[in-house]
Amino acid sequence: MNARTDDGMGHASFVHHSDFDIRQAERSDVILTPMGSAGDVLPFVWLGRLLRERGHHVTIITAVVFDEIIRATGLNFVGLGTRDEFDALIADPNVWHGWRGPELIFRHVGKSTASTFAAIRDAVRPGAATLLLAPGTSFAARLAREKLGLPLIGVHLQPACYLSIHETPILGPHLAWVTRMPRWVKEILLRLPNPMDRWAGPGVRAACEAQGIPAPRRLYFDWFHSPDGDLALFPEWFAAPQPDWPEQVYQHSFPLEDLAAEQAMPRALADFLATGGRPVLFTVGSAMRHGTEFFATALRVCVETGRRGILATRYPEQLPAVLPAGVCGVEYVPFGRVLPHCAALVHHGGIGTTAQGLAAGVPQVVMPMAHDQPDNAARLVRLGVGRTLPPREFNAATLAAALAQIVDQPDVLRAAKALAERLGGDRSIGPMIEWIESRMQRPAPSVLPESGAGRKID
Repeated sequence: MNARTDDGMGHASFVHHSDFDIRQAERSDVILTPMGSAGDVLPFVWLGRLLRERGHHVTIITAVVFDEIIRATGLNFVGLGTRDEFDALIADPNVWHGWRGPELIFRHVGKSTASTFAAIRDAVRPGAATLLLAPGTSFAARLAREKLGLPLIGVHLQPACYLSIHETPILGPHLAWVTRMPRWVKEILLRLPNPMDRWAGPGVRAACEAQGIPAPRRLYFDWFHSPDGDLALFPEWFAAPQPDWPEQVYQHSFPLEDLAAEQAMPRALADFLATGGRPVLFTVGSAMRHGTEFFATALRVCVETGRRGILATRYPEQLPAVLPAGVCGVEYVPFGRVLPHCAALVHHGGIGTTAQGLAAGVPQVVMPMAHDQPDNAARLVRLGVGRTLPPREFNAATLAAALAQIVDQPDVLRAAKALAERLGGDRSIGPMIEWIESRMQRPAPSVLPESGAGRKID
C-alpha cells in the first residue's frame, strides 16, 4: 500500500510500506463517526475491529439504527438521533435524486453538527490518548479537532471525495463532460461556489460559533480533508493518486465488510444457490425504500430471458408477494459468500456493493442515481467489467441487452477475474494500522466541557 507524504520540500510523494505483524499496541481511545447508510458505516466497523484487535478502546458514533449491528461486533456504540428521524430521511424520494439528494444530505449534515460534536465530546475520556476517524462530511469531527485538540484522520471510501483537476470525478448525473474539459477550465469550475457551503454551511457555522471556533470559509477546501491525514479506502488501480490530492494521504484498498460473521446466510438463499445455475443478483442498497420499479424490471428480465435471479432488499414490500420459479427474494445477502456463485451483479453503484462485485470477479450493471454512484459506475466501465444504465434508460429491454454484453463474455470475465486476483493481493493491513497509529500523538485534554448528546451503548 502507499502513503502520500511530504518530502520535506513541500512536495507530495508516495512511499511504499512493508508489512508487519499485527500485535498489541499501546492502548489508546479511537472514536469513529461514520455517516450514512450501511455502505458508509460498515467500513468503519471493519476499521474498529482491526483497531480493537490492536488493543485500542474503540467507540463508534453514528445513527441509532445501527445499534444492533454494531453491538453484535462487540464494539462500543453511541447512537445519534432516533429511528423515526433516520427513516424519514431515507423515505424521502429526493435522497436518490441527482441534485436534490446531495442537498438533502448536506442540510442534514449541517443541522446535526452540534449534536454530533456533543456526542464526540461526551465519548472522550479525560487524559486518554484519543484519535478520531471520520468521513469528510463529519464536520462535527473536524470541529472536535479544532476545539478539543484531538488528531483526526479523514476516511474516504470513494474517489469522488477528491476534486482533482487531473482525474476529475463525475460529481453528478450528466456531468461526465466536465472530466473532458481542459485542466484550466476544470480548475475554474471546481473553485466556483460549492453548494455544500450553502446547504451544510449554516448548521456548521452555528455549531462553530457556539464553541468559539472560527468557522471554515469553504467547507470542502478548508475542512473536508484533515491536516492530520486522509485514509483512502480504495486501491490505486481503481483510482490512482493525483498530484493535487491533499498531502498525507494513505491509500489502502476496499474494506469488504459484510458482517457475514454476525449474520447467517438465510436458509432459503442457501437452498436457492444449491438448486440451479448461477443467478444474477439485483440490489439497490440497504437504504433504498423506492426500489419497486427497479425490482419489477429485474423480475421481468428474469422471466423473459430465463435467467435465475436474487432480489435483495431490506424492504420486502417492494417485491411481489409471490415470485416465479427461478427467482428468490431476500432481505439480507452476505455479498462475500454469495457473489462468487453469481453470473452478474445489477445495482445502484454504491462503493460498498461495487467493491464486493470486484472482489468476487463478477461483471456488473449499474443504474447510478446520485452521490458517488455515477463516478463509481464510470470506473467499472473503464476497467472493462461493467455497463451503466441511467435511471431514465433502465428498462427490461436495455437491462437484458446489458446483461447479454457481460454475462459469460470471455473478455469481461478475464478482466473481472484479473481484478479480483489483484484485489486479493491488496489485503495486507499491517502498514495501514501502523500509519493510523502513527497519528496517535496528542493526549486528550484533562478537562472537557459538559454536555449530554448521544446515547452510549457499551
